[in-house]
Amino acid sequence: MPTSPVSPAPSKTAKISTSSKTAKSSKAAKSSKAAKLKHPGHAIAHLGDFHVPPRVVVITAVAVPIGVCGALAAYALLKLITLVTNICFYAQFTLHSASPADTPHRWLIPILPVVGGLVVGLMARYGSDKIRGHGMPEAIEAILIGGSKVQPRVAVLKPLSAAVSIGTGGPFGAEGPIIMTGGAIGSLLAQVLHVTTDERKTLLVAGSAAGMAATFNTPLAAVVLAVELLLFEWRPRSLIPVAAAAVTATIVRGPMLGYGPLFGGAHVPAHLAFYDYPLCLVAGVVAGLLAIGATALVYFSEDSFAKLPIHWMWWPAIGGAIVGVGGLIEPHALGVGYDVIDSLLTGRATTGLIVGILVVKTLIWGLSLGSGTSGGVLAPMFMVGGALGAAEAMIFPSVSPGFWALVSLAGVLGGVMRSPLTGIVFCLELTHEVNAILPMIVTAGTAYLVSVVFLKRSVLTEKLARRGLHLTREYSVDPLEVHLVGGLTAEPATSFAAAQSTGQASAAIRASLPDGELAIQRLYPVLHSDGELAGVVTRAQLLAADVGDLTPLSETARPAIAAQPAETLRTVANRMAHHSVTRVVVTADPHEPPYVLSLRQLLHARRIDHHEESQRERMLVWRRDREDVQVGG
Repeated sequence: MPTSPVSPAPSKTAKISTSSKTAKSSKAAKSSKAAKLKHPGHAIAHLGDFHVPPRVVVITAVAVPIGVCGALAAYALLKLITLVTNICFYAQFTLHSASPADTPHRWLIPILPVVGGLVVGLMARYGSDKIRGHGMPEAIEAILIGGSKVQPRVAVLKPLSAAVSIGTGGPFGAEGPIIMTGGAIGSLLAQVLHVTTDERKTLLVAGSAAGMAATFNTPLAAVVLAVELLLFEWRPRSLIPVAAAAVTATIVRGPMLGYGPLFGGAHVPAHLAFYDYPLCLVAGVVAGLLAIGATALVYFSEDSFAKLPIHWMWWPAIGGAIVGVGGLIEPHALGVGYDVIDSLLTGRATTGLIVGILVVKTLIWGLSLGSGTSGGVLAPMFMVGGALGAAEAMIFPSVSPGFWALVSLAGVLGGVMRSPLTGIVFCLELTHEVNAILPMIVTAGTAYLVSVVFLKRSVLTEKLARRGLHLTREYSVDPLEVHLVGGLTAEPATSFAAAQSTGQASAAIRASLPDGELAIQRLYPVLHSDGELAGVVTRAQLLAADVGDLTPLSETARPAIAAQPAETLRTVANRMAHHSVTRVVVTADPHEPPYVLSLRQLLHARRIDHHEESQRERMLVWRRDREDVQVGG
C-alpha cells in the first residue's frame, strides 16, 4: 500500500496525523519545549554579544606595520608640504615651517596657486583621476563599490598632488590626502595577502586611521572617524585592527612630530556660568548654518565648473586663480594655516584676521575645492570654525580667551562632517581641554541636528550621491539579529516518507488542488523511518512528476537547507541569500517534527521593528481619563 504523507507541525493550526509515530513525535516536541522553558539560556548558549572570529588576531597583527607605514607617510606628506611651500614662496630648499602669508614676494601669491592647480590637473589626467577631491569620498567609494582596492599609483600621486596644491597656497588640509594615502597603503598590503573583502576593508581603514592619527596626534578621533564614516559597522573584527594601527602610528609619530597637543591655550575653566550653555546652543545653530552654507558652496562650485566648455584638467588652475585673488585680500587664508588656528584658539587673533578668515577662507576653500583639486576639509574647517567662534566672542560673555573658538570649531566639524562624536573627540585631542567636553557636546550636537534636518547629505557624501551611490549613515541593531527562529509561529508542514514513491506524492498533491493543505504548501520535508531529515522536495517538482513514477522520494529529494530554533533570524536570512531560497526546514532534533520557515515569517521581526517606530501608543492613563472612557462606553 502507498505510504501516506506524514503531517506533523509545531503550530497549533497544523493538522496532526493520528499515527502512533506522529503522536510520539508530538509528545517529544512538547517535552522538549517544556525543557527549554525551564532552562531557556541553554538553547542560546552558543550566541554572544559579539562575533569575534579568530582571524581578528591575524588582521590586527597585519595592521601594526600598516600603522608604522601610515605614520611615516604622514610625516613625509607634512614635510613635503613644507618643502614645496619654502621652495615656491621663499626660494629656499629647507624643511623649516613656513607660511605663504609671510613671503617677501607678495607678487607670487596670485600666480603660484594657478601653477599648482595646473600641475594637479596634469597629474590627475595623465596619472589617476582618483587623486581629485579631498580624499574621504574617494576612500568611501573604494570601500563601497571598489572592493576596498586602491591602485598603487594613487598611493604615490595623492600625497604628491596634495603637497603641490597646499604648498603653492591651496587653502586645504593634509588630512584628506593622508586618509586616502594611508588607505592606499593598507589596501595595497591587503591585496598582496589572501584575505576577504571585509578584511581588506578593515586594513584600508586601518591605514586611513593611522595616517590621520599621525598627522594630528589624535588616535581616538581617528578611530571614531573610522567608525562614523568609513567602516559602516561597529564590530570587534574591524575596530580592534583599526585601533591597533592608530595607536601604532601615534607612537611612531612622537619622536618625529612631537607628543603634545597640536593646539593649546584655550584654558577652559572647570565650571561655566549657567547662561553660557544656552549660548553654546546658539553657537551650535550658527555653526550648523555655516556648515550648510559651506557645503552648498562646494557643490555650487562643482556644478559651475561642470558647465565650463573646457576639459576638467584645467579646472584646478581656475580654482587656483580664485585662491590667488583671495590670498591678495587675506594672505593668512592660504595654506594649512596651523599658526592661524593657534592664534584663534588662544585669543590672539585680530578682528581683521577673524573677519578675513571667516569670509575669504570659506569662499576660496569652497570655490577651489569644487574645481577638483587635491586637499582636505578638516584644517580649513578648523580655521573657519575657530574664526566663527572668535567673532562670537566679541558678543558673547567672556569665558576664556579661546573658549568660543574651540566650541564653534567642534560645532562646525559636527555640522560639516555630520560626525559629532568625531568633532568632539578631535577638538579634545587637539587641545587637551577636558573642561570643554560638556559645552562641545551642546554645540556640536546642535550643529549636527541643524545640518541633518536641513541638508540631506554632507560635503563628504554628496559627491557619492552624484555618482549614483546612496550611503546611509544610520547605524542600528538589525532586528533580525534580536529574534530567534524558535520565537516565530511555524507554518504547518506536511512531510513525506523517504520510502514513498515520487508518483504517489505527486498524486497526493494533485488530489489536494486547488485549495487543499498539501497544494498550498510549497516545500515538503522528506523523512527517513527514524525521523531523520532525508531532504526536501518542492511543490513544483512534484507537480511536474508523473503519477506513475516509482522513484523513491529519498532519491528525488534534494539536500535540505535547514535551520535550528536557537539560531537568529539574521543567520537564517544570510543562509537563504547564500543558497537563493525563500524557505528552510527547521529541525530541533530527530524526535521533533520539522516545520518550514518562509521568508514571509522571517520578515516578522521587521514588522515588529516598523510597528515600534511608527505606532504611537499611550501606556499610562490618568484616572479621570479612564473614568471618561468608562462613562463614554
